Amino acid sequence: MEWCVSIPKIEVHAHLNGSVRDSTLLELARELGIADMEDVILKSDRALSEVFKLFDLIHVVTTDHKAVTRITKEVIEDFAADNVTYLELRTTPKRNVDKGMSKQSYMEAVLEGIKSVKTVMLDLCNKSTVDVSSNGPESNKIFLGLILSIDRRETAEAALETVELALEMREFGIVGIDLSGNPRVGKWSTFLPALEYAKQQGLSITLHCGEVPNPDEIRAMLDFKPSRVGHACCFDEDNFKILKQNNIPVEICLTSNIKTESISSLDVHHFADLYGSNHPIILCTDDCGVFSTSLSAEYTIASSTFGLGKGELFQLAQRAIEFTFSSDAVKAELKMIFAAASTKLGLSPKCHLSL
Repeated sequence: MEWCVSIPKIEVHAHLNGSVRDSTLLELARELGIADMEDVILKSDRALSEVFKLFDLIHVVTTDHKAVTRITKEVIEDFAADNVTYLELRTTPKRNVDKGMSKQSYMEAVLEGIKSVKTVMLDLCNKSTVDVSSNGPESNKIFLGLILSIDRRETAEAALETVELALEMREFGIVGIDLSGNPRVGKWSTFLPALEYAKQQGLSITLHCGEVPNPDEIRAMLDFKPSRVGHACCFDEDNFKILKQNNIPVEICLTSNIKTESISSLDVHHFADLYGSNHPIILCTDDCGVFSTSLSAEYTIASSTFGLGKGELFQLAQRAIEFTFSSDAVKAELKMIFAAASTKLGLSPKCHLSL
């Protein structure tokens, strides 16, 4: 675990609110007078039913602007402390009339959280007017991109509104669009127009795909040719073949897949097949707060389960640079960071020359 913390890492599938600290969630719940969730919040090994309860609680506490700002700040600092050098943080812009929250004001609260980060130097992936120059020391630096998520419960109009908001706020670090939420809710055709529009406007697209068996939808998503897909747990043989033929990078979330019972055990996880066939993959956390994990923990699990050595783990992290939604300039800087780390850690030169 200690060695996995020491290497620089790339995180591209992290939900903002699902990455909240237990201590913060407990405090916010108490402020709202919610006392019956304390045992669940304090548990590190939650049952699936408890995971769903936690998501419900998070939805309640994140309808407050100050809470969103606080969570954003803490999540970025936590990933930086885990030696994540590049972070794509995804979030669903919320509207809550009773709280005076619009999708726009929700995202403004997120930006306030970004500006309040102090323990790490933060560099937004897109040129931005957000003042982050007062952030922490350059020796501890993290690149940040934001992905706006479309919730599968939303209408076609609401989905398009999220894409429009992403385009309006593009200069504030927004790098892409995600489709997420309950995979058993909503139809792919509802969100396709908004996603096609986003792609036409140059936004990168990632899709939660194959979380449950639905071969027709999975095929339609693959035909859309997204920039990346998340999870890819329930692909049949034909769709798995199409995924590989199209070389679509997969965001792998080992702990999440087991905790949500999308995969029965790590022994049969598709990581082994994809890694063995040299398919583009990126290890990610999904919801590190809810699932009590970290990106270093995910690399540790990959090492112990699939027999990856130090050099292989480093190369896995390094290769993920190519699958980020960042600019060529950011990718070039990330490659230099990894090259320096490779030398410092005494790894083989091929670990940084392979890029």
